[in-house]
Amino acid sequence: MAAKIAELPAFRDVAARLHEVIMDTAPELTPRLWYGMPGYAKAKSSPVICFFRVDADDYVSFGLTEKANLAPEEGASHQLMGAAWFLTGMDGPTEDRIRDIVTKAVR
Repeated sequence: MAAKIAELPAFRDVAARLHEVIMDTAPELTPRLWYGMPGYAKAKSSPVICFFRVDADDYVSFGLTEKANLAPEEGASHQLMGAAWFLTGMDGPTEDRIRDIVTKAVR
């Protein structure tokens, strides 16, 4: 995955840190290319749960697929849930939010 991240046209530092945060949060995930960009699945042959890509040198998109755990929070019968976010940098609060999203997505 490091080679693919090194090839990205922009935001390589954000992408590299995002990869580290995902893998630190859920080491059971297997990184692999998904539509030519980094994706993460529970096993090599399993569906991708989360992914990221660089969009037009403007930002990094981080998203969840329909295979992620998107269950409503406890006590909520319906909930509007995010499935994609964009980043232009990585700071402590952003890393914490990514960790929270990944933790819930892989349950």
